[in-house]
Amino acid sequence: MKIQGNELQIKGIVAHIDRDNIDTDQIIPTEYLKSIKKFGFEDYLFDGWRYLDGGRLGMKKNDRKINSDFILNNSPFDSATILLTRDNFGCGSSREHAVWALRDFGIKVVIASSFGDIFYNNCFKNNVLPIVLSKEDVDKIFNISEKEVVELSVSLDAKKIVFSDNVEFKFEVENNLLERIIYGLDDVDLTLKDKQIIIDFEQKRMLEKPWIYAND
Repeated sequence: MKIQGNELQIKGIVAHIDRDNIDTDQIIPTEYLKSIKKFGFEDYLFDGWRYLDGGRLGMKKNDRKINSDFILNNSPFDSATILLTRDNFGCGSSREHAVWALRDFGIKVVIASSFGDIFYNNCFKNNVLPIVLSKEDVDKIFNISEKEVVELSVSLDAKKIVFSDNVEFKFEVENNLLERIIYGLDDVDLTLKDKQIIIDFEQKRMLEKPWIYAND
């Protein structure tokens, strides 16, 4: 993220995948869900599309047979921070690993006309911004990005996407969810914001109901 002037921005190259209904199993297959870690899933993102062989947990990109036709395997899209796709992205099972894989690859923003509900909420917990645009606006961005390499910026405080030629697309997102992205907050961080309130409540309860703590 970069701060320019008074705006907090995410800037980057756009990689596009022109498909509807990309589910979480396509984003990261089941065999990679065995890991108990929350990081290190970048090489498993879109596993069935990025590779021509079968993979397993622990195998890295350099150990695999690469599908050179898939966009994320080609420069400069292998460094993309913004993913453009179609309708109902992230549908299917609720696996949070799908967002972890996108995040670990370097994707900071996903633009689509709609998202799976659970996936959408998981994004905000893991510092990935899901942006919902109309199908017409998504078409416009596809028309540009399929002809040339596109770099755009996302203004978080202005809630808009800006192209270099000043083409803009406004988007809506709840402010409390956007704060998670701006400040890198997860559920624990949000709870700790009320740490003193929690401490005060516990101290008051100990005085009012001491028998609850008799065995502590």
